[in-house]
Amino acid sequence: MNHRFGQPAEFTIGVEEELLLVDAGTHALVHDSGRLMDALGMDPALVRHDIYEAQVELSSSPRRDATSAVDELAGLRDAVIAAGATPMGAGIHPAAEFGDVRVVQQPRYTSQQDYLGGVVDRTPDCAVHVHVGMPDPETAIRACNGLREHLPLLHALAANSPFWHGMDAKLASARFVLRRGFPRVEVPRAFRDFESWEEAIQPMLAAGDLPDYTYLWWDVRPHPKLGTVEVRVMDAQSSIRRVTGLAALVHGLAIHEALSPRREWLDREPIEESIFWATTHGLDARLYGGGRLQSVTDMARDAVELARQHLRELDAEAPLDEIDRILAEGGGADRQRKAFAEGGMEKVLSQLVVETATTH
Repeated sequence: MNHRFGQPAEFTIGVEEELLLVDAGTHALVHDSGRLMDALGMDPALVRHDIYEAQVELSSSPRRDATSAVDELAGLRDAVIAAGATPMGAGIHPAAEFGDVRVVQQPRYTSQQDYLGGVVDRTPDCAVHVHVGMPDPETAIRACNGLREHLPLLHALAANSPFWHGMDAKLASARFVLRRGFPRVEVPRAFRDFESWEEAIQPMLAAGDLPDYTYLWWDVRPHPKLGTVEVRVMDAQSSIRRVTGLAALVHGLAIHEALSPRREWLDREPIEESIFWATTHGLDARLYGGGRLQSVTDMARDAVELARQHLRELDAEAPLDEIDRILAEGGGADRQRKAFAEGGMEKVLSQLVVETATTH
């Protein structure tokens, strides 16, 4: 398989975020991405459709550190607002009606709609994806194998969708339950090397009649076309500051795992169990690591120290302080529930919109 590992430069970071589009007054979903794309007239590598008309995807270029990557996203948020749109950062819209969706009429998305049926007709969902450039295919596989074990923690820290269809979902991340309804959204197994990854995906692509590996929507995956490893497990965030902190943590952990010499990897089953803990309980989850269940706080502090060792060399460790702030102030799900207790759904929606627009 052709690949771009080694280009961009080793261990660069790119960040993508999917944001909802809502009405400025009512904060209901607005199916407006077509008009927005025309108004922006920007490079689709930076701002583009995703599957839903009530959604926009913003992408940074490859950067040296999380701060510069997310600063670029902040500028793109500003451009979206200047074009007359109102973006909202959350895993799903907390109050959208079931079935309030329109699929973008482009072949990639209409073919998915035909294949997936009612799975896409529930409500739009939004995530943050982080790419880290890898020097070669084997390092990419090693990093991907190791990052699997950090997915539950990243999911718990980023959980930001406790409401669906106007009701408390009794989950920290309702988005993740919706995503698990899609095929090929899962923790992949560990792979021996890049060749074994190539061999393993061929029957999957054939069985699904899929054009290429980008239709394998794993929670973490190698991305040869971009030369990266991509982490896909985190809910979208309203706070740009939190996007920076989470991206920095992924960046440092990816470098750590890329440089790790180990060859034994945790099976996917205990990782999946911990991901469900994170889905239901967010920061209060108990996650499996080191052969035992641990609190999110303990696991997060260990992960931050691992990441800090590598980001310090890049003078890029400062955003990791945001992880402590998340632990102290509560995750997105906690903050949405607090807003609901103070002012009902109107306050939840207003808070999400205001925070999404606060880019400095």
